[in-house]
Order: sequence, then C-alpha cells, then structure tokens
Amino acid sequence: MDVPLYLRPRVEPPLASLLGAAPFLHSLVDALGSPLNVLLPETVAENAARFRAVYRRHRLTGRIYFAHKANRSSALVRRLAAEDPTAVGIDVASLEELRHALGCGFTGDRVMATGPKDAEFLWLAARVGATVNLDSPGELDRLAGLVRGYGLGRVRVLARLSGFESADGKNGAGTRLLSRRSRFGTPVRDADALWAALERHADAVELVGLAYHLDTTGLEEKARALEQCVLLMDACRRRGLVPRAVDIGGGFGVGYVADAGEWQRWTTALSEAVLGGRPPLTWRGHGYGLRNEGGTVRGTMALYPGHRPHAGPGYLDELLSLPAPVLGREPGTLLLEHLHDLHIEPGRSLVDQCGLSLARVLDVRSTGEEPDAHLVRLGMNAGDVSLEEHGVLMDPVLLPRGDAREDDGREGAGGPVGVHLVGNLCLEADLITRRLVFLPRLPRAGDVLAFVNTAGYAMDFHAHQAQRQPSARTVAVEREGDSWRWCPDEDYWPITHPGGTPA
Repeated sequence: MDVPLYLRPRVEPPLASLLGAAPFLHSLVDALGSPLNVLLPETVAENAARFRAVYRRHRLTGRIYFAHKANRSSALVRRLAAEDPTAVGIDVASLEELRHALGCGFTGDRVMATGPKDAEFLWLAARVGATVNLDSPGELDRLAGLVRGYGLGRVRVLARLSGFESADGKNGAGTRLLSRRSRFGTPVRDADALWAALERHADAVELVGLAYHLDTTGLEEKARALEQCVLLMDACRRRGLVPRAVDIGGGFGVGYVADAGEWQRWTTALSEAVLGGRPPLTWRGHGYGLRNEGGTVRGTMALYPGHRPHAGPGYLDELLSLPAPVLGREPGTLLLEHLHDLHIEPGRSLVDQCGLSLARVLDVRSTGEEPDAHLVRLGMNAGDVSLEEHGVLMDPVLLPRGDAREDDGREGAGGPVGVHLVGNLCLEADLITRRLVFLPRLPRAGDVLAFVNTAGYAMDFHAHQAQRQPSARTVAVEREGDSWRWCPDEDYWPITHPGGTPA
C-alpha cells in the first residue's frame, strides 16, 4: 500500500482532553445511542473572548452576533446569553430560531433578525425590539406596514447591501463584482432608491447601520466592501440618516486539518488520481469538481480549504489590518476615525472546537474490488455529520472498544488501513465521505469513530430521520476535576453547578 494520505484533524484543548477520555465517550454512546453529538459550551464563550480581544486590539466597539443556524443547540445559545450583553448577541434567521434565542435568555435588544422573513418573523422581531437586517426594499415596506398596523415602536434596522464592484482593467476602466452575485441584499447600484425608502418610512424604522456578507474568503474583497460601506454611510448622513455601525457578516473560517503538508499532499494526489496517474482516492473515482479532459485536469476543486493559517479571530485581525485600496487606511482605522461600531456574525468560527459527533462501528468488510480497502458501516448517515455536504475533509479519530492492547492481534492492527465510511441508510449514495479514509488500524464492530469539530454546520444542519433511523441526541459536557460530567443539551444552564445546584 502507498504511504497513507492522512488528513488528521486539528484538535485543541479541551477537545483533545475529551478525546482522551475514550471510556467516558463509549459510555455515552452505550447509554444514548449512535449517532451522538457532544458539545463543550465553555469553548464557545472562550471563542467569543478571542474575538473580543481583536476588538480591543483595534480599539473598536460593536457586537458579536452568533449565527444560530450553525448549530441547533440550546446549551451553546444559553452559554452565550450569559456573556456581556453589550458584547455578544445572536443572529437568528427564522421565527423558530428567534423563539429559541428568547427562550434561552437573550433579550430582544441583543437579537439581530437576518435572512428571508415572513410576516410572523418580522412581527415578533419588531415586537421584542430586535434589530432587523433588511434583505430588500420590499421587506422594508412589509416591516413598516406591520409597525404602523399594530402600533409597534420604531424598529432599528440595518440595510444589507450586495453587488459591490471594484475598478478593473487599465487605469480603472471597467468594473467587476467583488464576489459571486448574491440573492440577498440590495445591490449597491440601487442604494439611492433604498435611502429614499428609508426616508419614507422614517416614522416606522431607524437606520442604525449598513451590512454585507460576501461569498468569498478573499481578504481584499472584504476590505473593499467595508471601505465602500464607510463611504456609503457618509452619503446617508448627507440625506439626514444617521447609521452608526457596519456589519461585515461572517465567513471568518475554521482550520480543520492540523498539518498544511497533509492537505497539500492530498489535494495534489487527487489531481494525480483524476488523471489516472495513481489509484483512485475516492469512491468510484469522484473528483470533487475536477475532471480529466484529454490528459489535462479541468474544473475547480469544490472543497473547503482544510488547512487555514489564519481563521476565526486571526482572520478578523488580518482583515482589519489590511490597507484599504481607495482611502489608503486600514479598515480598523477607518472605523475608528469615523466612530463606527463593528458588528460581525460568526457561525462556524464561533463554535470552532466546540464539539464532536460519535458513531459506533456496526460492520467491517472488504470492498471486494480495491486491494487493502474496506467498507466500514457506521451507526449514522450522511445527514448526521454533513461534512461532505460542506466540502470539509478530515479524518475521524478511532476510539477502540476496551483496552487498545486487546486489539494487537486483529487484522490491520499493525499498520494503517484505507477504509470507505458508509452510513446506515439503504441507499448507495449514503456515504459519510466519498474519500478513502486512512485509519491507524482496521476498526471492528463496537469501536467508535469520533468526527471532531463538527459543531459548525456539520452536526445537525442536515439531520433527518429518513427510513426511521434515529437522529443524533446531543449532550453538553464539562470538565469536573479529573473526570467529565454530562447532561442532555436541553438541560444545560450556565448557572448550574455539579449536582444540579444553582450558582
């Protein structure tokens, strides 16, 4: 067998300590079933503190709004609700997310309502005093109608913009979009019509800021958009509007793979496999967007960048420090000089290292086609850990059943082995990952695989109960001396001490 192409996950404390408590994790799966989601609520508060440190470094004010859609957990939302109300809020994208946030302890003034909104969502957001991130002039009209029709107080709103353009070509001739065209937000070219609508509805809404969310990881594009927002806020002031904040959305990213070399070797090997220069690395030769056209690799690799040297708070720090192209000053400096608040909406990056998903090994057998490759069937399906859906590739961690020394004599125990991870649905397409995964030894029935760092979009975003298979339960865990204690996600409260007594 060739040298195994590992994509070992990045694991930091306390998640690393939790993985070291294999008997505890096995006991949870034994009691609560497979699949099982395990969360570390304290880590989300630590991540918020890291973002706040970047704010302090740049002497900025504003709020971190957790993008609730990244995870359905009550424990994570309740833990963030206990943070400084001036620093941490929540971004909700549906009526039920809004109801959940309020029930977990967030007051309306700490809530931002984003995404497509029906009348019920708009009414409740306005009723509780949430800030509404307007998606279009039509949504503004509907909100204003509800405010007047039901005698609600004036609602704080942000105007979400899209379609930012940049000079392109020689001497600035021509323009290009900064990122892929979005179906959300009002195009910048239509800004004057939006300002006029805000003036028309001034009795019902108060413009408190401008917002954007670019579908790109490019720092330069985001810096250009931020600079354009600062310029547009000056234009708003000339019309008598008084916006005070710039909301730059999320997209700060997570580094999933620990070693940059492993990521580079795997992506290079994928191109070689697509060309036929080495055995396939994926189920039935799937190319993740790459294809062989006459001996040349074509297409674009549709994968999340597994190794990222700058992600989360580090990415925000870099963005705020990047010289802006027109005004020539760093975005952080621009915001500070104009006395603007900075709002962000991290989802994936705020729950980085906050949890893992466990699956029991049900069956192991040879593929019958590829030498040294095996099928490993798990007690979960692709909806329970939707890494593949988001283009995230990383190895699970093998947690053998019982004492690892008992495994020394079994097949594959002496070295790495390539396996295909398949789910529990009666569907050919139910693959946990299309990639051939290398494990340090061949698992056996009863072992557990831990997919780490799944709290952001992978844990429950696509979960379902197809074929009446059980969906994952979720538990919250906390360190208690040299051991761990757990409770159901819905029973976690940040004020509860071991033994169930309040603080």
